[in-house]
Amino acid sequence: MGSKNKLKRFRENETFSNVIQPNREAVVSDNFEYKGKWKEKYFKNNNPVVLELGCGKGEYSVGMARKYPQKNFIGIDIKGARFWRGAKTALEEGLSNVCFLRSQIELIDKLFDHHEVDEIWITFPDPQIKYKRTKHRLTNEDFLDRYRWILRPDGVVHLKTDSEFMHGYTLGLLHGLEEEVLYSNHNVYKNQGSPEEVTEIQTFYEKQYLEEGKPITYIKFKLS
Repeated sequence: MGSKNKLKRFRENETFSNVIQPNREAVVSDNFEYKGKWKEKYFKNNNPVVLELGCGKGEYSVGMARKYPQKNFIGIDIKGARFWRGAKTALEEGLSNVCFLRSQIELIDKLFDHHEVDEIWITFPDPQIKYKRTKHRLTNEDFLDRYRWILRPDGVVHLKTDSEFMHGYTLGLLHGLEEEVLYSNHNVYKNQGSPEEVTEIQTFYEKQYLEEGKPITYIKFKLS
């Protein structure tokens, strides 16, 4: 994407009512206006809150918002030029139950309060295979602690990835921590039994992976 196109998207994002771009300083100092108030202040309903972390172009957030109008969806990514597409589509379709939040995922416990979130989707994250970069892996213990804090006691996490390494790493970690794995599948399009939203909704990158013949893996788990 050219720099002119990126700038155009950044400018459009500023005009979109479903894009929230908080000041990092306000978030870090616990002054983010929606923390603990997402349902009442932003969505103005009492429906469950579902996050998509590293939402990319926003296909999953938008797809689930269409499928589950009784839930609230928030796509989170630091790259606003990417989720511009999802935000624009949601506005064009009049989807009021989805929005996009431009922030680093490391700040998630500053963006949401204790037990404020019902579900978390992690879709096709960078597996960070190099050992020195494990601190950025979205299912490492530090991130799991943050998810545990913001999730309701009965909340669930979904990991959908083309990385067998990420799938195996996460399963191993969950078993080691004695967390409850509700469902696991090494190839969701070959092995039957995956939830509908796992196979019905596909991201831009997922379609590319499928064309390359890569298996798509999925885990659903709880954090105690």
